[in-house]
Amino acid sequence: MIHRVETEIGGKALILETGRMAKQSDGAVLAQYGETVVLVTAVASKVAKDVNFLPLTVDYVEKAFAAGKIPGGFFKREGRLGEKEILTSRLIDRPMRPLFPENWHFETQIIASVLSSDQGGVSDILGIIAASAAVTISDIPFGGPLGAVRVGRVNEQLIANPSLEEIEKSDINIVVVGTADAVMMVESESKELSEAAILDAIQFGHDVVRKIISLQNELQGKAGKDKREAPVVERDEALIAEIDAALTDAIREAVCIPNKTARQEQLDHILDKKISEMDSEDEEKIKAVKTIFHDIERREVRQMILIKGIRTDGRGTTDIRTITCEAGVLPRTHGSALFTRGETQSLAVVTLGTADDEQRIDSLEGESKKSFMLHYNFPPFSVGETRPLRGPGRREIGHGALAERALKPVIPGKEDFPYTLRIVSDILESNGSSSMATVCGGTLALMDAGVPIKKPVAGIAMGLIKEGDQVGDSFANGY
Repeated sequence: MIHRVETEIGGKALILETGRMAKQSDGAVLAQYGETVVLVTAVASKVAKDVNFLPLTVDYVEKAFAAGKIPGGFFKREGRLGEKEILTSRLIDRPMRPLFPENWHFETQIIASVLSSDQGGVSDILGIIAASAAVTISDIPFGGPLGAVRVGRVNEQLIANPSLEEIEKSDINIVVVGTADAVMMVESESKELSEAAILDAIQFGHDVVRKIISLQNELQGKAGKDKREAPVVERDEALIAEIDAALTDAIREAVCIPNKTARQEQLDHILDKKISEMDSEDEEKIKAVKTIFHDIERREVRQMILIKGIRTDGRGTTDIRTITCEAGVLPRTHGSALFTRGETQSLAVVTLGTADDEQRIDSLEGESKKSFMLHYNFPPFSVGETRPLRGPGRREIGHGALAERALKPVIPGKEDFPYTLRIVSDILESNGSSSMATVCGGTLALMDAGVPIKKPVAGIAMGLIKEGDQVGDSFANGY
């Protein structure tokens, strides 16, 4: 049976439908807004994997036929995901991942397929909404639903899901995703707006989000399946008490070691010593000990911040690590800088080119050219690891886009600076917030290259520790 619900968002009808397509998936929702149509399916395996993480995969795929196009290249078919598709896959994944049960180890796959595009730039928002709706009506346990909206501001008037033309005129481009009670994710680009203006946009977006959630609840009432029982992990209270009594003091002392490498080596030593003393070949028990160990470590780090206001490296909650800025570090590049903050280091290099060096983009919204690019690389040696180099991963593409959005508003227009600009950020060391180090290093490299940016830009990452009603101060730049 086909079920269909509808509401009005930003002057257009938002339609959610299920029961007509992809009926063998655990949940499938066809979302339409204007003439853009996105089909999202959700499937979870029936057998849990032997892993200690959520095995969730999200793929957003743009079909060329959605805009009446034939793919380029020799094979004339869609290939690997493009940059926009990867960024949208991450956009869908981030707010949904925390809403699955803590012990959900069943392989889960969400696929969002753009079937029709009116080139209105809203397919990514539809992907989030339909992904939430597909999981909500399925038998997969989920703490949603969640809604999503893009907010623009033209002539100081906030707009829900602005068109591409309106985005060009807008001084803000912000995606707000949340549940009925709270905002889950904000992704924003703005032109030097005040904090009050950003907060107004988030509140405006959350009001729209609640309306979209009501629509999903209506669809679930009509077509929702009974949810599977979320797995309950049996806790060995005696083993927890034993490990807690034996190792808490040692863990508490180890997490206070300022140096990241030395701290991790000491924690590994404590765990390995305890496992060797157990004289047990019971793999399940060893796995349980490792889980308990990391739970204690997490508890001690959080309590140290909440009670004492001190982090693992001895800093207070508002202290920033030692910063070193060096410009012109490479003699033959157009512009270069080395930005170091604690144990995080970015080597940023600027290259200037002509109009022939612009990046050509062929998307569902049509062909365009890009004259400012920022590419972020995260080699394994930056964290003392080894792995093959196989091109940029999703994380690298996501962090590069984040830093690019931060710098884009201060890049001069073509009438003032008719050059193509490329920034490459190689992360040489990493201990938190390498994307913000890229923003700082990128600014320095741009100034070293003589690019007349409007203003310098700096970036910082923030976190919040909370246990019940006990809230620690916000803290800067991770650990």
